[in-house]
Amino acid sequence: ESFRPLPFSSNGSVEGEVVFAGYGLKVPGEGGEGYNSYQGLNVSNKVVLALRYVPESVDPARRSVLNRYAGLRYKAMVAREQGARALLVVTGPQSPNAGKLIGGGTDQSQGDSGILAASISGSLAESLLSHSGKTLSEWQEGMDTENPHEASAITLPGQRVRLSVEIERLRKEDRNVVGVIHPPRVDRHKATYVMIGAHYDHLGHGEVGGFDLEGEKHQIHNGADDNASGVALVLEVAAAFRKRVEQAPEDVSQGLIVALWSGEELGLIGSNYFADNALIPLDRIQAYLNFDMVGRLRENRLTLQGIGSSGNWKSLIERQNILAGFQLVLQEDPYLPTDTTAFYPKNIPVLSFFTGSHEEYHRPGDDPETLNWKGLKRITQLASNMTRFLTSPNDFVLPYAKVEAQASQGSRDTLRAYLGTIPNYTSEVEGVPLTGIRKDSPADKAGLQAKDVIVGLGDQSVKNIYDYTYALDAVTIGEPTQIRVIRGTETLSLPITPMARP
Repeated sequence: ESFRPLPFSSNGSVEGEVVFAGYGLKVPGEGGEGYNSYQGLNVSNKVVLALRYVPESVDPARRSVLNRYAGLRYKAMVAREQGARALLVVTGPQSPNAGKLIGGGTDQSQGDSGILAASISGSLAESLLSHSGKTLSEWQEGMDTENPHEASAITLPGQRVRLSVEIERLRKEDRNVVGVIHPPRVDRHKATYVMIGAHYDHLGHGEVGGFDLEGEKHQIHNGADDNASGVALVLEVAAAFRKRVEQAPEDVSQGLIVALWSGEELGLIGSNYFADNALIPLDRIQAYLNFDMVGRLRENRLTLQGIGSSGNWKSLIERQNILAGFQLVLQEDPYLPTDTTAFYPKNIPVLSFFTGSHEEYHRPGDDPETLNWKGLKRITQLASNMTRFLTSPNDFVLPYAKVEAQASQGSRDTLRAYLGTIPNYTSEVEGVPLTGIRKDSPADKAGLQAKDVIVGLGDQSVKNIYDYTYALDAVTIGEPTQIRVIRGTETLSLPITPMARP
């Protein structure tokens, strides 16, 4: 086998002259900081052949810089932006897995890269380079030291290829599990609710998102902490609430929505779907409490995230913790890599419980025997008490607060550009739809809005979330540029000045 389509390839057929573009890199920067495999090379309507990875002999610091631009999707996007019709990637003789085809893997994006892209074998690459005057190994050796006197790209006269790709992208259906316990003495059409939730999916055998070490590949990932712990807690809190409804209905003024989300590990798919298709109007949901990895309490330390989403969270938490006695770590930022992110942009105060990461995170060793069961029970009691207070007749309110973007200080070398957009990772439209904008962020100041679809940033067109990420790497912090969005039926170009990432 000498050819294998990459999972993000477009479908179709192309024929064209082959151009060898070295490592296929385009890294912003001046002088020795940048790297441009396409400098002086015309690849318009041609098929680009490029090496996988980055130059092998560069020092670790340089490798770290180049690696940010070495993803296969990024190389495909760069080739597309140079006008190429297809990209062929080969693993060079000096690189790991020399000459082997790149595994198909699993690609989580809904969209393709906008260009035909495939992995080819070392032997096929050698045949394409047979009249270049050098072997593939000699070409790679010359580029691996970044010697400016070594040629790193060449048109291959007379070498033409024809390739066809037809990838069937399978759509699968999954289920959230959502239940509602209504307040017993309130009209259901007017009732308000507190929502509690946890994701119940994990990684299967670790095909996507696993951090497996050698010897752990393809083992079952049970996900005891991530996130059976959160699911168990939610079920216990729901059971306690149901018992209270039955035994003391006069003590219940708000209902409880109980949610177990699917697709969190693939990009918050389940919670985002619910937030966009809720069966109960979102303005009747007073707060969302999330539980993600709550089974590894250590040194009595419990992290509560997102308290900036309401100015009253802190007083409630401190009051409830008097009896619980945790050493609390309170974090303001409500923009979290968990299911709260589906609800905060919908003007719902959020709070996420978390006991911290660990060495078994996303590995097969995340098993029940590693959990702190007594700690989990205490956290469950705190969550239950908090839920009880929030759903009881009292004067306490949780006003929604829009959090301002905070920029941290740092060197230009280590900071990436920040705009303050909140992408919708589950959309299938071309471009990057936005679910929200951070207050006082560059995007907010530029006038971007929720439901805008980003289609370009700077000189880069944006067809998917990967393009957007790469485009962010290419802009300069503090230097004005243009962001192009589709708003309704209009395409707008708005000035925006990136800032340092918080």
